[in-house]
Amino acid sequence: MEHFLNNIPLFLLVFTRISAFFVSAPLFSYRNIPLMNKIIISAALAFFASFTLEHPSELLIDSTYFLLILKEATVGVGIGLIAMLIFYAVQVAGGFIDFQMGFAIANVVDPQTGAQTPLLGQFFYVFALLFLLSVDGHLILLDGIFNSYLLIPVDKLFLPFSDGQTAKYVTESFTKMFIIAFQMSIPVVASLFLVDIALGFIARTVPQVNVFVVGLPLKIFVSFVVLLVSFSVLFSMVNYLFTEMFTVMRTLMRLAGGV
Repeated sequence: MEHFLNNIPLFLLVFTRISAFFVSAPLFSYRNIPLMNKIIISAALAFFASFTLEHPSELLIDSTYFLLILKEATVGVGIGLIAMLIFYAVQVAGGFIDFQMGFAIANVVDPQTGAQTPLLGQFFYVFALLFLLSVDGHLILLDGIFNSYLLIPVDKLFLPFSDGQTAKYVTESFTKMFIIAFQMSIPVVASLFLVDIALGFIARTVPQVNVFVVGLPLKIFVSFVVLLVSFSVLFSMVNYLFTEMFTVMRTLMRLAGGV
């Protein structure tokens, strides 16, 4: 306990990064987790982490220390936000499918964030979240925030953002997110594109058929059939998505730490 009392400045810095990570990270930032529970868990993790970290140079509570607090909050929010944005690829994939199905106007409110999300996008998101829990992804996220102290020391004030490598990698990660989303949605989107072509031929050859009445239920039926058939592909893509998410987090921390 005496050791802890002597390192309260270090504990506060560790607590700032972990609590900021809980603000933006997948699963940990959800509204149905009480705020007091988040604070207690963050404080407990910071307490144990402060004993395992290599002791930096003596930390004094001065103007530089408050800048370190701002840096730690930025690092924590940034790591969680990058993981969350990669995770949102499943919602983007659902948005692509909803647009082709005609469900684009049927948005639902995500109870976790309060934002409107596509109907199938929310289904994919919940599915991916359950998959994340089943493979202990939440523990891997916690392991990532602990390893961040090895790559980005708490007493390092300035991060090497000026070289442009970090911004370039973040841009490439966003591009990769859209590629993954398109790959997840391409079985259904391609099938609906063929349905649209078939309906176009029917409209030209049999004008008596009202394709607007027939087309919507047909596209919905085809979409759900293709989703059922391609569920194994969806599993593999979600698994690949998690692998990319953890890789992006680790690489971004390495770039930010100048390692």
